[in-house]
Amino acid sequence: MKKIKILVLACALCFGVSAAFAQVSVGISVGIAPPALPVYVQPACPVDGYLWQPGYWAYDPSDGYYWVPGVWVAPPNPGLYWTPSYWGYEGGSYGFHVGYWGPQVGFYGGINYGYGYGGVGFYGGGWSGGHFRYNTAVVNVNRTVVHNTYVNRSVIVNNNNRTSFNGPGGVNRRPNAQEQSAMRERHVQPTSQQLSHQQAASHNRSQFASVNHGKPAAAAMNKVNGKSFNTTGRTVSAATMQRNNASAAARQANVNHNNAARPVNHQAAAKPQTRTNNVQANHQAARPAQQQHAAVQHAQARPQQHVQQQQHAAVQHTQAAPVQRSQPAQHAAPQPRPQQARMQEPQHAPQPQQQHAQARPQQQHSGGEKHK
Repeated sequence: MKKIKILVLACALCFGVSAAFAQVSVGISVGIAPPALPVYVQPACPVDGYLWQPGYWAYDPSDGYYWVPGVWVAPPNPGLYWTPSYWGYEGGSYGFHVGYWGPQVGFYGGINYGYGYGGVGFYGGGWSGGHFRYNTAVVNVNRTVVHNTYVNRSVIVNNNNRTSFNGPGGVNRRPNAQEQSAMRERHVQPTSQQLSHQQAASHNRSQFASVNHGKPAAAAMNKVNGKSFNTTGRTVSAATMQRNNASAAARQANVNHNNAARPVNHQAAAKPQTRTNNVQANHQAARPAQQQHAAVQHAQARPQQHVQQQQHAAVQHTQAAPVQRSQPAQHAAPQPRPQQARMQEPQHAPQPQQQHAQARPQQQHSGGEKHK
């Protein structure tokens, strides 16, 4: 699931234009990492004094990430540099740090945006006497209108890392002393043209990563509301952009339609539950039969147990009978012979009738001796 936290903090790209005196705070936080930066060709600078704003991934809470094309823009005042926006992984989510204007370039996450923004500072040119001088070793300009140029190839950074965020899994870098100093300087927020540029990108379905899969139709523009260029540097006409947008909207409509039709599949998804209920019902229906079977077994077992108990009681009674019948002779004439016979009787005579037969002569004999 998407984890979205809209943070009402300092001014952000989506909320207005104002001046500030500190690093711009995080404006939005997302639980999904932004896509990799696309590789594209920079269009030529169309106006002397324009500065390059690198393309970046912005986020829409409803439709996800979309690409804001790189574009040449007019600074709010001469002498100011643009610090690009960047995403940073903080506290379990990806926070968007809004770009700003300032007297020097600050920290932008160490992201390699290219064309002078290699991760640290800016090497695409500098201000001199109220005019901007372009380093054509790293930026592309229209030499028919831009004449303040120079070439410095020593600042070229060979960095092919296209990671679009700072933090674990991305670019692991922290601000240096110069960047920390820039963070404490006076900042100017994005201009109205920059805000409208991002807003226009958010309305173009072909710019969303869910549609273009990381390859936006318009990778860069020569100026706000100007010409659009694809990743290879070819011009993308307005008609092509409209067709792409309409096609993307149609695909999204089909996806929405299919998602709306999915409740029909809930019946199929409910079958396992019905089957489970049937199994439970069969199991419950089988319980009376099991109980009846158990009752029959119990009823059948009761006579057997009763018979066994009666037989056991009879055996105990018959075994105890000789001892009880021999007690009078033992009381009348306490002689050792009856006691010895009584001790031997269980071993030689297991049948009850034989025991009674043997006991009667002893009683008669005992009576005869007493009579004498």
